Amino acid sequence: MRTLKEKGVLVTGAGRGIGKRLAIGFARAGARVGLLARSKAELDLADLEIEHAGGVSLRLRADVRDYEQVSAAVERMRVHYGGVHVLVCAAAVQGPIGPLAETPPKQWVETLETNLIGVVHAVRAALPHMIEHRSGKIIVLSGGGAASARPYFSAYATAKAGLVRLVETIAEEVRDHNVQINCMAPGGTYTNMTDEILRAGERAGWKDSEDARQVRLTGGVSPEKQIALAQFLASEKSNHVSGKLIHVNDDWKRLESSNVHPELFTLRRVQKI
Repeated sequence: MRTLKEKGVLVTGAGRGIGKRLAIGFARAGARVGLLARSKAELDLADLEIEHAGGVSLRLRADVRDYEQVSAAVERMRVHYGGVHVLVCAAAVQGPIGPLAETPPKQWVETLETNLIGVVHAVRAALPHMIEHRSGKIIVLSGGGAASARPYFSAYATAKAGLVRLVETIAEEVRDHNVQINCMAPGGTYTNMTDEILRAGERAGWKDSEDARQVRLTGGVSPEKQIALAQFLASEKSNHVSGKLIHVNDDWKRLESSNVHPELFTLRRVQKI
């Protein structure tokens, strides 16, 4: 995508899974990608894959739960790539699986520290530069319980739902600064989390177990669909789109038109039935 060429794109959770998939997609589109993850081995492998694809990347070893580490990574992006022009928040853990009544509270809180507070840290670190330069795109991965109840995954679902309201709130705060922020629901994807669900067996509940089996068989949503939506949200074509929760299977291309109902792709309380 022409509009991404040589832009600095910081992807958290870039060492594996969907984060890695999106990072490679952005690199192939000509962006200069910052790979942020905790694992050195995973960062090295992702960096090598981008190099083989002809892309440019910067390894940034950091834990999103630590604001100082994230802030330092953003500063390195500024030094090497002129700043974070696009931020993709993909770092996440699945957390405890099973009924809340049987879940260790510490594990529950730790899940929110990564999945919710980690996003706050990344957005907080990147926003000042975006506001100063009156330009920026932020894409936060949500889904997985954001739009409906998800029994036995209460920590994960709570964090993902919280991200939707966080994003809509920040969208209002930065609207006058030409910064857009949206949630992207990537759909079922075969990752380590899929295997965690399958290993959990009955503790995951019938629906999630069956969904995981199907994803393992099919591979889930194609990389092309996820990359296409992410790159749209990172491009100038989406300058009028902010504060939304958009699923890869939605008819999101209609958003290229500015004539869209303001409550489309949002979470709202049903007033009447």
